[in-house]
Amino acid sequence: MPQRAPTPQTSPGETLVKVEQLTRRFGAHAVVDSVDFEVRRGEVLGFLGPNGAGKTTTMRMITGNLAPSAGRVTINGFDILDQPKAAKAEIGYLPEQPPVYRELTVDEYLRFCARLNRIARARVAQAMASAKERCGLGEVGARLIGNLSKGYQQRVGIAQAIIHAPTVVVLDEPTVGLDPIQIREIRHLIRELGGEHSVILSTHILPEVQATCDRVQIINRGRLVMNDSIEALTRRSETAALLLRLARPPQAEEIRTCIPGIAQVEERDDGAFLLRLADGGANAGSTAEQMAQIVVEQGWGLRELSPERRSLEQIFVDITTGDVNSSSDTETAT
Repeated sequence: MPQRAPTPQTSPGETLVKVEQLTRRFGAHAVVDSVDFEVRRGEVLGFLGPNGAGKTTTMRMITGNLAPSAGRVTINGFDILDQPKAAKAEIGYLPEQPPVYRELTVDEYLRFCARLNRIARARVAQAMASAKERCGLGEVGARLIGNLSKGYQQRVGIAQAIIHAPTVVVLDEPTVGLDPIQIREIRHLIRELGGEHSVILSTHILPEVQATCDRVQIINRGRLVMNDSIEALTRRSETAALLLRLARPPQAEEIRTCIPGIAQVEERDDGAFLLRLADGGANAGSTAEQMAQIVVEQGWGLRELSPERRSLEQIFVDITTGDVNSSSDTETAT
């Protein structure tokens, strides 16, 4: 009887998911084209993309539900193609539609999932209790899943994904159809999961990414067009442009001529101008200081000078509606 490969030893911050040149073709069309990224232990990665961008196909290949045309996926040191059983044992997966049996009670279903994941009989009760506690299911173990609210059914779905203590948890649209209170509870649970696992969160809800994720990557037309931390993304959104409000505003062209480092000036109401920075905001601090000095010297009457923040939604739309190549400057290395 073949022995199972030993589980690699990992430490906090170590890479648990490694995707290299992942490609999937359907006929001549490359739905996913040479995708590379990594996810480390303790990290929650938000995976975004418009419909048809290749996001779901990528998720299916990562979880071993679809074979890639080329490339490699490694889960906690196991190659998903060369060692599929060992690799899949390291993954917990919640599809968009939770794979629950409505006619079973929560306890019956989780016991069934524990056996599917080959948890030893002596450990099943402990595994069930741990998953129920983490997902807030302690009081509904005897209830039929079909009688639970949508939010609790999502919790059951997450419980089955983590019952075997996987190193990697993949969640596909985990808050779709939930009310605001349920969404908040599931987001809190995802953050807790990120403390011990690598979590890949696929979602169309952009505020969810900002609330739960450490890093965000966007796929468009089968290629990754952005990969950045939430912290860096926030800094970038704040410094891409400056809002200037003046008591005695000149013509927009005069502002662009007098102040260096300005790529574009957009005139707004009440003496306000939006100044697009030529360097993408890389030197926003020094530009703002110089700008304030020039405004005072020109006697325009400075009322306000502040960063103009772009939301993640605006960044997402700008990237995915433009040309892929034009967005390459937004990529950063993992």
